[in-house]
Amino acid sequence: MNRVYVCSCFGITEQQVKKHAEGGACTPRQIASACKAGTDCGSCVRRIQALLGRGACPRRELTDQGRPVLAELEELEEAA
Repeated sequence: MNRVYVCSCFGITEQQVKKHAEGGACTPRQIASACKAGTDCGSCVRRIQALLGRGACPRRELTDQGRPVLAELEELEEAA
């Protein structure tokens, strides 16, 4: 399997970031809360932003309503 690392500090891959985004993480800060990517040296934050895109969050409507969207991230971590 070809793994493209986004965060070398914590060994987080593009695939993991995308799974967290599918699970509701819509911002680099939410990705950081889910897997620590972007919390050490910070050099990966722009790459995370690029992966998330603008308005590409599948659960942004939940965020806009003030509803929790990160509840399933622990399950995604266990599956990875």
